[in-house]
Amino acid sequence: MTARIFIDGEAGTTGLQIRERLAARKDLTLLSIPEARRKDPAARTEFLNAADIAILCLPDDAAKESVSLISNSTTRVIDASTAYRVAEGWTYGFAEMDRAQSAAIASANRVSNPGCWPQGVIAALRPLIAAGLLPASYAVTVNGISGYSGGGKSMIADYQSKGEDAPEFMPYGLGFGHKHLAEMQRYAQLAAQPLFMPAVGNYAQGMLTCVPLQLASLATIPTGKQLHAAIADHFAAIPHSFVEVAPLAALERTPELDPESLNGTNRLRLHVFANDAKAQVLLLAVYDNLGKGASGAAVQNMNLMLGINPTTSLVA
Repeated sequence: MTARIFIDGEAGTTGLQIRERLAARKDLTLLSIPEARRKDPAARTEFLNAADIAILCLPDDAAKESVSLISNSTTRVIDASTAYRVAEGWTYGFAEMDRAQSAAIASANRVSNPGCWPQGVIAALRPLIAAGLLPASYAVTVNGISGYSGGGKSMIADYQSKGEDAPEFMPYGLGFGHKHLAEMQRYAQLAAQPLFMPAVGNYAQGMLTCVPLQLASLATIPTGKQLHAAIADHFAAIPHSFVEVAPLAALERTPELDPESLNGTNRLRLHVFANDAKAQVLLLAVYDNLGKGASGAAVQNMNLMLGINPTTSLVA
């Protein structure tokens, strides 16, 4: 018997990519509301309740409405919005976060797909805090750049209409209330929310997340080698991990930091650059904001919930 999957919001950027990744699967039946019933509210309820797994690719309020329409105990949910990422009763869908997370996702009834920005931050910091190399009270700053596709249909249309006249680098979130801050704090295990300065670039997809560390004020100052080893050991212990750690190297620049370099994959690559004499470190994460940052993570979580190889349908 094939698993029935309903993508609520399949016409959006994330929904389209999930459907594309699943189109050739023989172990799944993809449910889709017929065109003639698209505006029928009852149809949405019917299809949500007919699915084994409903994947919600909707704004927060619409996602909450979809969850409220599920009246059975059998439809499991993966929500790609921010509505439930720190909510009670929901499992955070970053499978590589720690050793137990894949099993937690596999057995969960409700899974919140992680935000794109938080994954790089969590991947870089959580292993260091867990290893006792960085205190949870450390005042973290985060910056980075992402393709405009992360901003949804309106931003995509705006950038595409402007073409070369669109800004190459545009900071945003200047009111310090970015909707990803709560999950960054909780799942990186920080005592306080980080100071976060994201930016959008004039390209479609791919992202680079940067976490600089000034370590001189710590009672015990870890070396770059210690920090790199803690991160590498963390992800080496996780089966089917899509997170890789680049070798520790003294480089001034590398093409591997091109934010578009992992586009079309579900991979996330971490880099550690350190100057021990200055007690300064830079943690960098490169990944596809539409892949590991969205649709790829949703498919990975769906695979785990169905009890099959989590790499199925995903490019590593």
